[in-house]
Amino acid sequence: MAPANVIDGRAIAAQIQNELAGRVANLRSRGLQPGLAFVRVGENAASRVYVGRKEKACADLGVFSATEVLPETASEAELLAVVSRLNSDSRFHGILVQAPLPGQIRESIVYSTVLPHKDVDGFHPVNVGKLMLGENCTPAGIRELLVRSGVKIEGAEVVVLGRGNIVGKPMAAMLCQKERNANATVTICHSATRDLKAHCRRADILIAAIGVAEFVRSDMVKPGAVVVDVGVDASSADGSVGL
Repeated sequence: MAPANVIDGRAIAAQIQNELAGRVANLRSRGLQPGLAFVRVGENAASRVYVGRKEKACADLGVFSATEVLPETASEAELLAVVSRLNSDSRFHGILVQAPLPGQIRESIVYSTVLPHKDVDGFHPVNVGKLMLGENCTPAGIRELLVRSGVKIEGAEVVVLGRGNIVGKPMAAMLCQKERNANATVTICHSATRDLKAHCRRADILIAAIGVAEFVRSDMVKPGAVVVDVGVDASSADGSVGL
């Protein structure tokens, strides 16, 4: 069997950050510094890694950022008050409320409170509607990874493992759009899928967003298929993302 070709996600991320740095510098030269606010509730290990990496990226790019951390016991009203304050703060052009949120807080209410034009994740109902029209999407980075690696998406058989609102469903919606760098045939698989292995073996592109480490095994992947692991290792020092 021929050796696998590894997509270097870090190299592609560095290339994109390089491009963004130029755009940020251009804005700052015109007197506008982009601002991004992060909100985290509790001390979930993965959430700390995600937000930490985003804070570092902002610092590297010259983006102004600030993080609000609420205790695990914070009420929904307390979180909504923070979001409302950030909505009206002109220093911030984007707001990101890190998931997951504790059980006493309804995510749908919180994400609906973030102003649509400041909604970085695209979870506001207005932005979810735009997603179904192919206009924006949280997993756009995954598609960018495929495109920059020369992977042909159009006409491909794509299997997405996971039906979550953050990756699975929006990923499928994005890749099935009738547009450039999409136009694929997409299957979403989940915990109730029969003969999961057979579905995976059909895939030209297999995207694992199932939340289980090392779920995909070699006998689930056909020769020549492209596999993208959408996850984060919260135990690693740098929060390495597997690809």
